[in-house]
Amino acid sequence: MSVRFEMSERFKFIPEDIKSIVTGAAIAAGGAFATYLLEGLMQMNFGEYTPLIVAVLSVIINAVRKWIGENNYAVKK
Repeated sequence: MSVRFEMSERFKFIPEDIKSIVTGAAIAAGGAFATYLLEGLMQMNFGEYTPLIVAVLSVIINAVRKWIGENNYAVKK
């Protein structure tokens, strides 16, 4: 089985690009939702630090996702 890396051309998306964009959006939404839960359930108000908390929680969610799942970046053909 050969493994090769596939690159997208300028101004074009390949399926791996779309998957990466959707995954990034889901991670960002997960961070925002986690912040919403913290503020709502624990009656915490982060005030001006809310964007920072969202970013940190998004990074944590992404790190957990990478840690749990398999990481295979090559396109197998």
